[in-house]
Amino acid sequence: MITTLGFVSVFVAVVLGLLIVYANNFLINRRKKEFGIYMTLGMGRKQISKIILMETIFVGVISLAVGLIIGIFASQFMSILVAKMFEADMSEFQFVFSKDACVKTCIYFAVMYFAVIIFNTIAVSRYKLINLLNANKKNEQVKIKNPIVSILIFIIGASILGYAYWKVTADAQSLDRAEKIIPPIMMGIVSTVLIFWSLSGFILQIIQKNKKIYLKDTNMFVLRQMNNKINTNTVSMSVICLMLFMTISILSTSLALRNTMQKDLIDMTPVDVNLYKTANLPETYTQYGRTITTTKEQREDSKISIQETMINNKFDMDNLKDVVEIPLYATNEITMEKFFGDKIDEVKAKFAMLSYNTAEQIVKISDYNKIARLYGIQQYELEDDEFMVLCDFDNMEQIRNMALSDGKHKLTIAGKEYKSKYNECKEGFIVMSTNHTNTGIILVPDNCELKENEKERYLLAANFNANTDEEKEKIREMFESGDSCFVQSLNEKGIQLDGMTKISIIQSSTGLATIITFIAIYLGIIFLIASSAILALKQLTESSDNKQRYTILRKIGCDEKIINRSLFRQIGIFFGLPMVLAIIHSIFGIQFALETMAGLASKEDLLPSIVATVIIIGIIYGSYFLATYFGSKNIIKEK
Repeated sequence: MITTLGFVSVFVAVVLGLLIVYANNFLINRRKKEFGIYMTLGMGRKQISKIILMETIFVGVISLAVGLIIGIFASQFMSILVAKMFEADMSEFQFVFSKDACVKTCIYFAVMYFAVIIFNTIAVSRYKLINLLNANKKNEQVKIKNPIVSILIFIIGASILGYAYWKVTADAQSLDRAEKIIPPIMMGIVSTVLIFWSLSGFILQIIQKNKKIYLKDTNMFVLRQMNNKINTNTVSMSVICLMLFMTISILSTSLALRNTMQKDLIDMTPVDVNLYKTANLPETYTQYGRTITTTKEQREDSKISIQETMINNKFDMDNLKDVVEIPLYATNEITMEKFFGDKIDEVKAKFAMLSYNTAEQIVKISDYNKIARLYGIQQYELEDDEFMVLCDFDNMEQIRNMALSDGKHKLTIAGKEYKSKYNECKEGFIVMSTNHTNTGIILVPDNCELKENEKERYLLAANFNANTDEEKEKIREMFESGDSCFVQSLNEKGIQLDGMTKISIIQSSTGLATIITFIAIYLGIIFLIASSAILALKQLTESSDNKQRYTILRKIGCDEKIINRSLFRQIGIFFGLPMVLAIIHSIFGIQFALETMAGLASKEDLLPSIVATVIIIGIIYGSYFLATYFGSKNIIKEK
């Protein structure tokens, strides 16, 4: 997590650096007349640069000091919050001050402010006295766009955006490699810029046609204010929209992932331990590209049960209770390709990335029901000529249902033909996991004549014979600690007995989910604050530049209530437009994220995460909106 955050922090530093440069530009522009007066009084550009340099350093040092103090205490709160979200063990929590984090913060901050100092020096060197003195009177050159061209550009932008939406939802299966995802992302960025560019070109003309709306109250003034400073609004609004889109998508999907993982952990860890061992080891086999030669003792041990292996290697079976052990079969007679039968070409055309030569896993129905009884999940029954498929991995379930959907699917196993009992996969699993990862298990009747040499693995499931967490931890160490007699005995004989305990699964899953959620919240809030701050600075700048216009409104008879209402509408539109398009982007972006994370995050858990995201955005975005409104209101207030 620390390593990942190190890379993420560099990216965040760049984003915040750009924000600081933008804020500095806003402050410098507001002081142009002040600098012009200094130059009139005989002060040179170097002296002005020194004043700005000292002010920048002074503000930077205070900001850094206050930020570090707040950050040190806020980080403790963040740690507790994330730990509580995942019910992590907090018994050893203590106040932590990270020297490395402090040093990195100071370095990043110094680099940011060094960039600001360079920017200020360049800006001051280009100032001309006449421009500084007339800064408040100089308006941005507004280019009126052809409404027909704007409408055409809008249609083109909307069409590109529609195609990008279709690509990441209906055609998401084709985006199976990273490089294929880049074109839809680029289309989304380009279309966002085109839409904002075109909106400012024809929206005013359209509303002008409706005199009741255009001439009502101060709508004419508000709409023309919207069309002012066109050259900067397009770029800034597009960037803000995309940052808000990332905020909504990142927060919603990460919180949904967290909710799903928490639920899955409860469902998928029904017992304390799973152990599995390869059966019928050959003399040689290939693993991870290496050829491995087995000893006679290893081959002999692979033929006996897990319980016998444990007893033979100094493990006291009294440490376990509710012990169930079953064999799992696999035969090249039934591969995934043969499972799909005459539909294999149709399946391969849609899902070319699957490995179709993999042997299917086969379990006898009574063996599965033993495990299901222990796990507390649904048990099934089969007639002598029936089979069924268990699968709880969503994407794979849909693929397998293509073969089962007609209700006539048949398989030949051990020389006998079996028909599918159901026209769809049923939920079930035999191995504990962090989430629903069962891609397919074929259940067959007990009279299916599977051979002894077709046993692929033995699986043992059991609970610890313990009443307290401390006792369970001691038993867990017998399986996982290199110091335990049991593990040492297995290692000496070269016996491979793999497995996992409920405690380890929960710990590893909590760690992964914590990393994802922590970084997602971190990035989401940074993007949200950055976009909100840019909008706020933009509106405060415009309020300062347009102060004279509000004075004119007063002179023609508008009272303060009407003026404040027009200001509220103007700021509301500028805050609302990028948010509306960002929400539309997010609807499709979240769908694509859920499709990509199939099996990890479910749509059922999306609603609570969306509610939480709305609350977070409402508080931060709303606070910036209100601060901008009251700040602008104070700027335009008549002295």
